[in-house]
Amino acid sequence: MKSIITISREYGSGGRLIGKKVAESLGYEFFDKEIIDMAAQESGLSPEFIKKTEQNLSSGFLYNLLLGTSYSGTAANTPQSINGSQILPLADQVFNAERKTILNIAKKGNAVIVGRCADYILSTSDEIDKKTVLNVFIYGEIEEKLKRIEELYKETESAAKKTILQIDKRRANHYNTFTENTWGDRKNYDIMINSSTAGIETTAAIISEIAKK
Repeated sequence: MKSIITISREYGSGGRLIGKKVAESLGYEFFDKEIIDMAAQESGLSPEFIKKTEQNLSSGFLYNLLLGTSYSGTAANTPQSINGSQILPLADQVFNAERKTILNIAKKGNAVIVGRCADYILSTSDEIDKKTVLNVFIYGEIEEKLKRIEELYKETESAAKKTILQIDKRRANHYNTFTENTWGDRKNYDIMINSSTAGIETTAAIISEIAKK
C-alpha cells in the first residue's frame, strides 16, 4: 500500500480533480493550494506572495548551492548577505518552505500531493521511505484539454490554448530549475496516464487500485 501519492500534471488534464478523487477513494488527505498556507506559516511570507512566485522561473540559487556549484544570477536576483550569512532569494525561500511542508506531510502519511516538485522532493530525501511513495504524471490530448478549459473558465479556444502553453511552460521551468530532472520525463514517475483516453473517473480508479497493491 502506498501511503503518499504525488500528482504531476499538464494544465487542463484534470490532474487536480483526479488527485482529489484518489484521496477520497483511499480516505487520504488532499494537498494542493493548502500547501501555500502551510508554507506561508513556515516561511513568514504571505500566501499571496507565495502563490504569485511559486511557478515563475526562479533563480535556482538553492539548487546550485545544494550541488556545490557557483551562482550566476542577475544583479536583481543576487542574494545579499548580513554579517557574512547569505540570504536566499525570495523565490528560493518559497521553494524551501514548500519543500519542508511537503516533507512534513509525507512523514504523517496517507496523503495525495499535487504539483510543487513533490515527486522529486520525496525521491531525494533520506527522511522518506521511497517504497511508500507513488509518483504519477497525468497528461492529455490538446483537444480534450482545450474543451475542459473552455468549459471551466469560459475562455475562447485561442485563449485556452495560449493559457495551456503558458502554464505548462511555467511548470516546466519551475521544475527544471529546482530539480535535477526534466518535467514530464517518464523516468521520473511510476505511472503516466493519458486522462483523455481513460477519462477522469477511470484514471482516478486506476491510480487508487495501483496504490492499494
